[in-house]
Amino acid sequence: MLSIEGHDRRQEDCLLSREDGRLAAAYAPRLLFDKNEPFYPVRFGITVFREDGDSPSFRRRLQVSRPEVEAVIEYAVYYDYDIQHLYDLEHIWVYIARDGEVADVEASFHGKYLKGLLHGRTNLSGTRSSLYVQPGKHALSPMPEVFGLLPGYAACTQEAAGADGLIYGDCFRGLLASDEAADQKVRQYLQTCRFTPSGVYEYWEYAHREELFVSWDELFAEIPERVRNELERL
Repeated sequence: MLSIEGHDRRQEDCLLSREDGRLAAAYAPRLLFDKNEPFYPVRFGITVFREDGDSPSFRRRLQVSRPEVEAVIEYAVYYDYDIQHLYDLEHIWVYIARDGEVADVEASFHGKYLKGLLHGRTNLSGTRSSLYVQPGKHALSPMPEVFGLLPGYAACTQEAAGADGLIYGDCFRGLLASDEAADQKVRQYLQTCRFTPSGVYEYWEYAHREELFVSWDELFAEIPERVRNELERL
């Protein structure tokens, strides 16, 4: 039988450490959102890799064993909604060099990922890069022009809003389930959130908001409850 002391220790092991929280805030990329964006992140699930390892929430392995890299911070960026579905999980990876500088940045883009630093590192200021967020869909890029090249860029925020209902990542299989009734509720709600991107991007500052940063374990436990609460609210 697990002692109360042991149980408390296990809970503490799942929490974001002070050092990892400090790193996450110090290297948090600056995010630029379209000024008409209806949805913003509600939580950042942090994993700091100090050795090679598999991402707990994205299909890739992080390579830390490079001469110039000290650690990799994975930001699992959770939104309650994408304009087309309930549940949205994006990712940013910041590679920290041994001298404390930013060695590299990568960011998720519709199931894949892009390099997050422009040529000449012109979108990097100190330890913080700047990344644009696709209106409504939340894919990330160091340049916004790429979004307009995507098929369905305009339709997804208009007539196709809510088209996907409830979706969820593979790591939540067995914890979340969708059906036609749930999908229909999501579609109806997101149709009321239709918008036209302005093309004007504004910085959304969040690095000082400690409540947004949690460990991945904490976020993993929170997401199913958030989804269920949203379905009840709808």
